[in-house]
Parts: sequence; structure tokens; C-alpha cells
Amino acid sequence: MNIHLEIFSPVQPISNPMFDARGVKVFIKRDDLIHPMISGNKWRKLKYVLKKAQHQHKTHLVTFGGAYSNHLLATAAAAAKFGFKSTGIVRGEQVDNNTLFLCRLHGMQLKFTDRDSYRDKPALFKQFLGDDEQAFFIDEGGASAEGALGCSELVDELPEIYDHIFCACGTGTTAAGIINGLNNHQHKTTFNAVPVFKNGGFIKDEIDRFLTHPANYNVYTDYHFGGYGKANHELISFIKNFVADTGILIEPVYTGKMMYALYDLIEKGKFEPGSKILAIHSGGIWGLLGMKDRF
Repeated sequence: MNIHLEIFSPVQPISNPMFDARGVKVFIKRDDLIHPMISGNKWRKLKYVLKKAQHQHKTHLVTFGGAYSNHLLATAAAAAKFGFKSTGIVRGEQVDNNTLFLCRLHGMQLKFTDRDSYRDKPALFKQFLGDDEQAFFIDEGGASAEGALGCSELVDELPEIYDHIFCACGTGTTAAGIINGLNNHQHKTTFNAVPVFKNGGFIKDEIDRFLTHPANYNVYTDYHFGGYGKANHELISFIKNFVADTGILIEPVYTGKMMYALYDLIEKGKFEPGSKILAIHSGGIWGLLGMKDRF
């Protein structure tokens, strides 16, 4: 089967009186609209990984994630759509939740493992599926050079050149891909990474390992709200207001933190008047399922 998914990811303006007061224009690229399940950077990171699996005549996708992992769900949906079997190796004790229900509904077999064992994913792959010649290893979050290549294509779709691009960062693969895309087009755009982890400075090493050429970019490490998957009242309040004001659904794990950072930096006068700023909506709105009690 041809590994192809029609891309629908428009760039839309976002209005806010504070933007007008600071003299900036803000836009958002709606990668969340690409597919209901394989949305945002999840599709971009999987595209060439799936092509590689197909080229190697592998029929069984094996990947990793936490109990609320958007990557697990996206891989399950992609496997179902393109004719693969799938297995998800889940970090932590055996649980049932809405995300894992959707994974199973798409045919994914789930195997749970303790957190210490989870650190060595190649060993787990060998332990659970070492005797399956059709099994194909996909790293957590789709982190790979193929993933970065898929994300670089986002820049090909942009209708104009922006002064700044903002993106949330987990594995750094999406950021690296976008930076590579900007370099391919020789755009002078400044890339701004917002890590979602506490002590997120390490993300620079993760981004750099997938860059095709050295590049300068900004990393803002103060918007993690306590760490991965953590949120406080301030972030939740921001998300509620943003969704009500724009009609664009965002979540607290990735895009919510990135958008908070962008609004905060604009309010602090970080950008020159006349700047055009693009925020990347990297999808993952199913992450709301694991945090709905916070709303």
C-alpha cells in the first residue's frame, strides 16, 4: 500500500489586542487538522519511518510510550490505515484509559513494562519480539532522522516567510526537521524551541543530532510548568481562555505550553514591532484525555 496521507494544515491568523499593542502579527499552522488520530508532527515523523518499514518488507510496527502517549495512538492508527500489525510497549503498570482504549480499537497489542526496564528499549524489543522477523523498531515519539526529514517538509508548505517560528519540543525531532527545512530554503527565520520538560536544556543536544547543518536557534526552558505532563492553574486558565477566544483546541502537554510562552514573550516586548510570528500546532490534542480532571 502506498504510504500517503493528504495534508490539510492551513496557516491561520490569531487576533489579540496585546499583539496589536506590541505591533506583531501572529499566525498558527494547523497541523492538528492533518488527521484525527495521526495528527500534527506525529504524521510527519511517521511518514518516512513507515516507508522504511515497507521498503524492508516489515509488517509489524513496534513502538514505545507512556499510558497517555499520542505517539502510541498515532502509530496504532497509522498501522491500521496502511496495513501493518502494531505493538505498543507501555511504560509503567498495566492500566486502562481512553488513550489505550483507542490504541486497542485500532488493533494495537499492548505490553506493559516497569520503568527501569523501559529505559533500554532495544532490549525490550528483543525480549518481546526478538523472534518476529517482521517486527520493525520505532523509537519513542518517532525520534529518528526519518522523522526529522518528514518534519522538514512543513517548511515547503508555508505561504510566506516569517521572522520567528515557535514549536514545542519533546524529542527534538520536529524542531530539527523544521530547522533543516528553513536551511534548505535559506530562510532567515529565527527558530524558537519550547521544551516541555523540566531542566530542558538537554533538548539542544537532541535537536543537534538530527540537524543536517549546524544552526543557531533559541531555546526557552522556563515554560515547563513543573515538568513533562505537569500543569498548574495558570496554564490551565490560559488554555481555557485561548480555546474560548480562538476556537482552536490546544492541550497542556505540548502546544499549550508553547502558546503560553509565545504570548508571554510578546507581552514582555521580546519581538520587534512589525514581526511576523508563526506558531506550530503540533497536534496531540488527545493528550487532553489524561488531564481532563484539571479542567
